Amino acid sequence: QGQLVESGGGLVEPGGSLRLSCAASGFPFSAFAMNWYRERPGHDPKKERELVASITSEGTTNYPGSLKGRYTISRDNIKATVFLQMSNLEPEDTALYFCNAKGWSGQSFYSFWGQGTQVTVSS
Repeated sequence: QGQLVESGGGLVEPGGSLRLSCAASGFPFSAFAMNWYRERPGHDPKKERELVASITSEGTTNYPGSLKGRYTISRDNIKATVFLQMSNLEPEDTALYFCNAKGWSGQSFYSFWGQGTQVTVSS
């Protein structure tokens, strides 16, 4: 069973930067697409989490238009870790950030989630 453990969240002032990490185990990391999602305060649990960045197994990245340029996702397949570099943070970036892995192993498709790491942007 795949496991994802996020770290790197915390309190940062507006305009600051944070780097989130997500350590993976228990599945073929290099073959899986990796994603970062977030839940902002007041998130409706009936709705999907907001995708903030994704990276394919080949390393192709994708960002929603509103976040492009401030967020950078990367992966280290040797260390089975995915990163999210966030810069020029705004109070609206305050959220619980989740790491997600999606991919095939054998005949089955899997989607694993971490427990989340809190990012608070405030002065």
